[in-house]
Amino acid sequence: MAQHDLNALAEEHLAAAHRSEHGRSANLLLRDRPLRQTVIALTAGTRLDEHNAPPAASLQVLQGAVTVNTATEETELKSGALYLVPPERHSITAVTDAAFLLTAVND
Repeated sequence: MAQHDLNALAEEHLAAAHRSEHGRSANLLLRDRPLRQTVIALTAGTRLDEHNAPPAASLQVLQGAVTVNTATEETELKSGALYLVPPERHSITAVTDAAFLLTAVND
């Protein structure tokens, strides 16, 4: 079974995000039937535009800070925070350079 160093992956993807013209980097770490885990890194100010949420998902901030925006609220999450993604459209913006682990379960 594969083991991943999330701190090292956060650093690696933040460096890649800085090299990217879009200010982001992502890597699918695990896919096991409906479960997917992805490390995503964004440079400060980079936004993932509004998109649909999977049926169940959580976001764990590995480094930095992000905001999650829904139609009704804005939630700022800092390093170490674990957040249950609401089942509604949302966007994510990096407040600082940030990396997070997105865990999603799809039908």
